[in-house]
Amino acid sequence: MSSINDRVAYLKGLAEGMKLSDETNEGKLLLKMLDVLEDMAEELTALRADHDELDEYVESIDDDLADMEEYLFDDEEEDAYDDDEDEEDEDGDEDDQVVVYECPHCGNEVTFEIDGFDFEEENLCPSCGKPLFPTDEEEEEEKE
Repeated sequence: MSSINDRVAYLKGLAEGMKLSDETNEGKLLLKMLDVLEDMAEELTALRADHDELDEYVESIDDDLADMEEYLFDDEEEDAYDDDEDEEDEDGDEDDQVVVYECPHCGNEVTFEIDGFDFEEENLCPSCGKPLFPTDEEEEEEKE
């Protein structure tokens, strides 16, 4: 904003160099216009300073808010993670997830661990001895 102040000062210097006076109507008008320009330049400079101060203050508040969010949400995420671990520890199976499947032939429920399950193996029902996951060929053979 100093360039505006400098330019207004330059214009006032030109007016003094031209020896404008309050005696003529045009001289009065130009001098008053230069006074208004000077006031406006000073106001703009003050506004810029206030704006810069507010900008720094907002950045400070934003940083504080980011720190607070990090503190609050990191604690919640850790607590949620800790709660999940506690529940798994109580059950005794930390990494083991199980699936209960009903035999399509006899209706017996069979429990499988997901980590150790292999679809390539022939999985037989412990109750009826038939395949738990029949292929299309096996289903056709049973119909015949």
